[in-house]
Amino acid sequence: MAPQADNVKPLDEGHIVSVLSDKYGPRAGLRAKAWFKILDNSQQLSELDKLKAVNNFFNLFRFVDDIKLWGDSNYWATPLEFIGVNGGDCEDFSIAKYFTLLQLGIADEKMRITMVKATSVNQYHMVLAYYAKPSSIPLILDNLDPMLKPATQRGDLIPVYSFNGQQLWLNKERGRGELAGSSSRLEKWNDLKYRLGVDRLRKPRLVLE
Repeated sequence: MAPQADNVKPLDEGHIVSVLSDKYGPRAGLRAKAWFKILDNSQQLSELDKLKAVNNFFNLFRFVDDIKLWGDSNYWATPLEFIGVNGGDCEDFSIAKYFTLLQLGIADEKMRITMVKATSVNQYHMVLAYYAKPSSIPLILDNLDPMLKPATQRGDLIPVYSFNGQQLWLNKERGRGELAGSSSRLEKWNDLKYRLGVDRLRKPRLVLE
């Protein structure tokens, strides 16, 4: 497994695969094994190649609205729930990519989960932004456009706010964020962190397989 940040806990592959299989079915266990294979095979890659591997893996999952899948209009699934049920909405794609890249040693301060207005679909949308350096133009990991692109090539996305494990930013103008305090201000983020792991997995309303 790749070197991890101090606040990232090591994962018990056997236990996670077993629990997901029991909770969501045998195909969920196979997806969990595929996820761990991505983690193992990506540990020696460059940061850019880690981004590509993780983005490509999760973009294979199905897009499903929260209300259909969970019976909740805005449910932030944990990465293990997302893997278990084989789908989710844009928040779930972004969250799963964020936590997987943390496991691969990408620093928290290089990533921001970003709420945007997607003009192509005329609705709010969530992506993961990666900053090689604080002043860099971020690369966008997205399920609407599966290609990894710099934000300057995503004129269809208008930033609203962004956050990571430490901070919350409000985007007052394109590409620049104003620090707005701790990400603990986001109630759904706190709830998500409380549910990480295999002890509080939720069963979906809709079974995708």
